[in-house]
Amino acid sequence: MAAARIGFPLLVKPSAGGGGKGMRIVREPDRLPDALAAARREAMAAFGDDRLILERLVEGARHIEIQIMFDAFGTGIHLGERDCSIQRRHQKVLEEAPSPAVNATLRARLGEAALTLARAVGYVSAGTCEFLVDDGGRPAFLEMNTRLQVEHPVTELVTGRDLVADQLAIAEGRPLSIQPKAAAGFQAGGGVPAGGGVPAVGGVQAVGGVPGGGVQAVGHAVEVRLYAEDAEAGFLPATGAIEALRWPTGEGIRVDAGIALGDTVGGRFDPMLAKIAAWGPDRMTALARLARALDDTVVLGLVTNLRFLRWLVRQPVVLAGDARTDTLDRIWPPDDWTVRMTIPDEAWAAAAAALTGETARDDGDPWAGGWRLNGPASIRLEAEGLARIVVGAFAGAVATSVAGAWGASDSRPPSLVRVGDTVHVDVAGRSVAFRIALPPDVDVAARAAAARHTGISATGPIELRAPMPGPIVAIHAVPGTAIEAGGPVITIEAMKMEHIVTAPSPGRLAELHVQQGEQVIRGQLLAVIEP
Repeated sequence: MAAARIGFPLLVKPSAGGGGKGMRIVREPDRLPDALAAARREAMAAFGDDRLILERLVEGARHIEIQIMFDAFGTGIHLGERDCSIQRRHQKVLEEAPSPAVNATLRARLGEAALTLARAVGYVSAGTCEFLVDDGGRPAFLEMNTRLQVEHPVTELVTGRDLVADQLAIAEGRPLSIQPKAAAGFQAGGGVPAGGGVPAVGGVQAVGGVPGGGVQAVGHAVEVRLYAEDAEAGFLPATGAIEALRWPTGEGIRVDAGIALGDTVGGRFDPMLAKIAAWGPDRMTALARLARALDDTVVLGLVTNLRFLRWLVRQPVVLAGDARTDTLDRIWPPDDWTVRMTIPDEAWAAAAAALTGETARDDGDPWAGGWRLNGPASIRLEAEGLARIVVGAFAGAVATSVAGAWGASDSRPPSLVRVGDTVHVDVAGRSVAFRIALPPDVDVAARAAAARHTGISATGPIELRAPMPGPIVAIHAVPGTAIEAGGPVITIEAMKMEHIVTAPSPGRLAELHVQQGEQVIRGQLLAVIEP
């Protein structure tokens, strides 16, 4: 294939599956070989098929999809659209139905295109036709997923249909029924669909002789995906055990969860933990309910994207319905996020209380209370690479609001759970692990002091450590190789996604401590670069 005949930018993606896995954007011809190799590895790991599709990249578009149903008798319907424009790494984060950008004319056009495609191939089952729509309202066909999508709950919430039951009925050979029925999250009264009598919304169409004039729908629904990933660290996958768990409840709230208290989330699975959705009679009500639901959610024991989701659903571009597929690249992280990431004093105090209070002393450690001969009790804690001495009478410590500084809707004390020598504290949605810090390393302290006095930092060798657990799938350099800043050194795979460990500054690869195929843990030394 001659690069001169290929239009750039290109999108490289696996032909056998979706979910953003294996997808690569290629803007320059010399980047294409590496992108193809990486995409093939991820495609094989995720789908068992390394075949790829190369297509023109449509940037800054809205991602709109149409839900369809076809039975074996030629009867087909579409149930309106979903807007899935808010994405990171081509992976959907927030979905809603209907789209705030689709009018009746465009809905009819997309719906008819989806139905025509399915009818042309004799499709039978539930399916989703996906499109990219530019600012001029011009759609481009993206793909068809021959299954229910992760985001199907928002369609169920606005139509009152149980799409899983519909799919099973079709598989049993029964004709498609259009009678709506109450789905999880709906409540009778107040204009909420409860099995009939609700006027059709947004031109949802029926074709192929379906009686009754179509599917009834009402209101608006929004869903977010709760992932085991660290949004503040480039959305890297995270692993750990579920040590504390609380799901939201309330009018219009629906949670589809794949985890339970005590479960362990490892690196061999997709990072999605749950879907949290909210229905409302209008879009702003649905978003407000979703924001409150996220504030009420607690997951402790591993890092999730919950704090990021709480931030996201309050952003003006989201509230205005103006998001595009590149919106997150433009607004995340916000300029003040470094300040927001600071662990509040209350969280340190709460962790200190849990590690030094009556429960800790009951474990048989007489020094657990942080006792000092000539001063107040104190304890040195470590959390997320930071060490801090906390001073106070911990047994009676009362932790006040940690969530308030992060825009949460209430001022409750932070949730926390102690597991052995670790305390997991909910800091505005992020599970932060606190431990009693090890004694300071003399060499590290000396280097830090020298750096403070001389103003010179990191003049010696640089250690590259694994940012996440997983197997080494590629090694890009051998010892002695000169490496530029940002140059690839090692690729790690976790949760069927690849992450490239790069050189933070130019130098020479002095040491390589792993080999291809080796399983590493988070924080493990991978390589050393000398200036």
